[in-house]
Amino acid sequence: MKRTLIIAEAGVNHNGDINLAKKLIDVAAEAGVDYVKFQTFKASKLVSSDARKADYQNQNTNNSTESQFDMLQRLEISEEQHYELVAYCKTRNIKFLSTAFDLESLDFLKKLGIDLFKIPSGELTNLPYLEKIGTLADSIILSTGMSSLSEIEETVSVLRANPKAQISILHCNTEYPTPFSDVNLLAMNSLKEYFNTQVGYSDHTIGIEVPIAAVALGATIIEKHFTLDRTMEGPDHAASIEPEELKQMVIAIRNIERALGSEVKQASSSEMKNISIARKSIHLSRSMNAGEILKKEDFEMLRPGDGISPMKYHELIGRTLIKSLPKGQKISFQDFL
Repeated sequence: MKRTLIIAEAGVNHNGDINLAKKLIDVAAEAGVDYVKFQTFKASKLVSSDARKADYQNQNTNNSTESQFDMLQRLEISEEQHYELVAYCKTRNIKFLSTAFDLESLDFLKKLGIDLFKIPSGELTNLPYLEKIGTLADSIILSTGMSSLSEIEETVSVLRANPKAQISILHCNTEYPTPFSDVNLLAMNSLKEYFNTQVGYSDHTIGIEVPIAAVALGATIIEKHFTLDRTMEGPDHAASIEPEELKQMVIAIRNIERALGSEVKQASSSEMKNISIARKSIHLSRSMNAGEILKKEDFEMLRPGDGISPMKYHELIGRTLIKSLPKGQKISFQDFL
């Protein structure tokens, strides 16, 4: 059975509060995901002082005059807090993951000992960043929001300069929340075919339907933002799912994994007992005497299916009964010559 890697994206939904971050880890652990992921950055290395916020960031934060720099500076996690969160994840038996948004943060995450590096969509065209991550990581997940196939191809070629690199590509849309009409989920499998890599889906839609559908279509990785409460102030809360939804998403994905099975079409062990109940056997449509010749009109197909299969009725036409049988009798090969 294929197992989907599920990443619960806490992101910056901790609002800069280490205790809130730990509560998010608790939620992710209780939901049964594989990784809980945060974001590692220094605002001064990520954004200029006068960069504006995205529309969704303005809508979800109270201060519309606040710069993106000021907002992100409030949401930084210190190096000391990273160590604290890693240690807390170990107590909850869940893996810690974080996305780095600058070169120094990449080095720090390597020092922190994470085993998987995630490239966010916004860094897909950042060549110095890509070259750096190629020297640090063998296991890489690449998000592809806002990108064209040619841009992804150029990025992948940079990463593949490391011959050991194992690259997984996530289809993604970076609008928060993503309209269902813009998901374009079938593009995920186009990426799989074109790049010959494992593919997955990083979801920013409302609800849990789309990531579940992505697994049914072949996603091997699902990333989904979650929060304690969608009504909290912060840039990403409104496009995140709440704790009970996260649990339900994990349950649904694990059920879909079991349901996908193999590509072999065969009767399952659970349904074998229903064959004789649901299928039919050849019965007589009238009472017949010994010595009569069987004709097509003498047959009717009735349940149960534990006699001669209707697929063999041509073989019975023209055979001679050796005993008299009543109407409705289920016949057997011992009844005729």
